[in-house]
Amino acid sequence: MVDLATILERYGDGTVLAIGGLVIGGLFGYFAQRSRFCLRAAVIEFWHHNFGEKLSVWLLAFSTAVVVVQALMLAHNLDISSARQIATRGSLSGALIGGLVFGAGMIMTRGCASRLLVLSANGNLRALLSGLIFAVTAQASLAGALSPLRATISEWWTVEAGPARDLLAITGVGPWGGLVAGLVWMAAALYFSWRSPRHSVWVWLGAVGTGLTVAAAWWFSYYLSKQSFEPIQVQGLTFSGPSAEWLMRVLSSPAPKIGFEFGLLPGVFAGSFLGAVLGRDLKLEGFKDGYSMTRYIAGAVLMGFGSMLAGGCAVGAGMTGGAIFALTAWITLIGMWVGAGLMDKLLDGQSMEQQVFDVPPEATKAP
Repeated sequence: MVDLATILERYGDGTVLAIGGLVIGGLFGYFAQRSRFCLRAAVIEFWHHNFGEKLSVWLLAFSTAVVVVQALMLAHNLDISSARQIATRGSLSGALIGGLVFGAGMIMTRGCASRLLVLSANGNLRALLSGLIFAVTAQASLAGALSPLRATISEWWTVEAGPARDLLAITGVGPWGGLVAGLVWMAAALYFSWRSPRHSVWVWLGAVGTGLTVAAAWWFSYYLSKQSFEPIQVQGLTFSGPSAEWLMRVLSSPAPKIGFEFGLLPGVFAGSFLGAVLGRDLKLEGFKDGYSMTRYIAGAVLMGFGSMLAGGCAVGAGMTGGAIFALTAWITLIGMWVGAGLMDKLLDGQSMEQQVFDVPPEATKAP
């Protein structure tokens, strides 16, 4: 039997990481598509005081990620002390403002970065264009025209690396406290799911599967880092950085080294496409009018800048960073909920049904 160390030596760390990203990304795409996992939809239900299926899906996915990640830490099968969300200096101002901006853009594009990728694989051309603009803006914010503005805002209020960025260390509750918190949120998710009038097995299985892939990414990169002779970054799922990386891979030469991100985006696209085929959800969709296109473009720009300012997207900061209780990730997540709620108020000319399910205005009018 060939062990992992031999495989790493034979094929290289980058190739093994890319294959892992492809597999985990494929599972994420499939489960997210089948469960209709979407932070934007959950936020709208929350702010409209309608604690139903969309909110329960997000809560169940998030709580699953938290519970499994904390259990792995308690079992000494995961150490996140070297993860960038903990091991590097962070920006509290970037987390808050970036979260607010990202949340507002998420409402305008009718989906976060991961949701846009999932919808693109289902034939949604609005999501495809928004995703491309998101990637361009993310790269511009990372190392382009918008990077000076991002850097300036990030320096307004910073926090040092280490325990100062770890909420479990700050509060002193440790992984056991994180595990209990995750179980409480899971109970709330199950309660909201039980109350929802539209029960579906995918509310449970798909949401749990989505959360498991977030934990799997953390465990996979950590396990490889312990087996490899070369340093490997312990990391989780995120979509802002990989989107910018894939853009530069297409536009520039030499291309960046392959790694986990190289396989992640194609995996999510393939997994979502498979889910759409099996669920008969494939449908070519475009823009209805010029106003819609303008709104999507503006929202994608806000999300791209906000994600790089905050250090992650709704999955990268919200779920991946939230599952390890990184301080900046939680500030970002709160900012996303608030920013999305405020933007939803500005766009309240549309009903909640239109906002959540993307129903044309004329379809909600009485005959």
